[in-house]
Amino acid sequence: MDFNVKKLASDAGVFFTRAVQFTEEKLGQAEKTELDPHLENLITRADSTKNWTEKILKQTEVLLQPNPSARIEEFIYDKLDKKLPSRTTNAELLGQYMLDAAIEFGSDTPYGKTLITVAEYQKRLGGAEREFLHTSAVTFLSPLRNFLEGDWRTISKERRLLENRRLDLDICKARLKKAKLAEAKAALLSEEVDKAEHELRVAQTEFDRQAEVTRLLLEGISSTHLNHLRCLQDFAEAQATYYAQCHHYMQDLQRELNRCANAVSAPHSSASVCPNPVSPAFLSGPASSGAAVPAASSSSSQKPVTLAMEQSQLPVTGARKARVLYDYDAHDTSELSLLADEVQQSQAESPHTHTHTHTLHFTSLHL
Repeated sequence: MDFNVKKLASDAGVFFTRAVQFTEEKLGQAEKTELDPHLENLITRADSTKNWTEKILKQTEVLLQPNPSARIEEFIYDKLDKKLPSRTTNAELLGQYMLDAAIEFGSDTPYGKTLITVAEYQKRLGGAEREFLHTSAVTFLSPLRNFLEGDWRTISKERRLLENRRLDLDICKARLKKAKLAEAKAALLSEEVDKAEHELRVAQTEFDRQAEVTRLLLEGISSTHLNHLRCLQDFAEAQATYYAQCHHYMQDLQRELNRCANAVSAPHSSASVCPNPVSPAFLSGPASSGAAVPAASSSSSQKPVTLAMEQSQLPVTGARKARVLYDYDAHDTSELSLLADEVQQSQAESPHTHTHTHTLHFTSLHL
C-alpha cells in the first residue's frame, strides 16, 4: 500500500510539472522542442485522414440508413456486441401492403392482379437493397470503422506518449539551464549539474525512441489509404450492382404492365378484364326489327371488326350513337379515326328512297 501511495504521489508530481511546462509554453515563457518537419507533416496528414474518414463513415451510414432511430439501434447492438435482428426494408413492406390490398380487393380483378405483380417486384427490390446494405457494411463501413477504433486509437496513444516525452525533455532542459546558472553563481555543486545533464540525456533518448515509434505508425497511413481505396472500389461496385438490379427489375415490371395493358385491349379478352372501346350502355336510338348487327369474331391478329347495318329500315330521323372508350387511328380510307369519349352517330336515310349501308370500323369492338 505504501508503494502505491508513493507511486501515486510521484505520478501526481510528474503530471503537475508537465502541466506547468505546457502552460508556460502556451504563454511564451518557456522554450518548446520542435518536432522534425517530416514528423509534423505525417501528423498533419494523419489528422486529416482521421477527420475525413469520420465524415465519410457517418455520411455513408446516413445514405444506407436514413432513419436516425435505426442507426442508433444499430450502434447500440454494435456496442453490446450483439447481432442486429433482421429488419424489413421499406420496399418489402410496401410489397406486403400491396399483396394484402390485392387480397381484399380481389386477386382476379385487373387492379388486384396489377397490385400482385407490382408487389412481387417491390419485394425483389427490397431483397436487392438488403443485399446491398450487407455488402456495403462488410466491404466499406467495417474497414473504416476498424481504422478509427483500432489503428487510430493506437496512433493517438503513441502521440500522447510522445507529447509527454517532449514535455519531460523540455523540463530537463529547463532544469539544466537553471543548474548551470546556479553553478555560475557558485550556488550549486558540479554534481548537481551532472545529475541534470544525465536526466537530460535520458529524456532525450526516450523522446527520440518515442518519436521513431510514432513516425513508423504515422507512415502506415499510406497503407491505410491503399486499403480504403480498395474498399471504396468495392463499395462503388456494390452500388453499381444494386442499381443495375433495380433497373433490371423495373424493366421487367414495365414489360409485365405493358403485357397486362395489351391483354386488356386484346379482342379475345373477356368484358370483365378487357373493357370495350365503345360501351353498350351509351347506345341509344330506336332499333329496327330488321337491323342486323353481326358480333365481332375473336382473332389473335386483332383485325378491325366491321359493323354493318345492311338493309336497315330506319326512319328518316333515326340515329344510333356510341361513345368511344379509347383512341383508334384509321389504317385506310375505309376506317374512321376515333378519340376517347367521342360520340359517333350513324344517320340513316329514308327507306322509301333507297337502301343505304353504313359501315363503321373499330378495333376490338363487341356489341
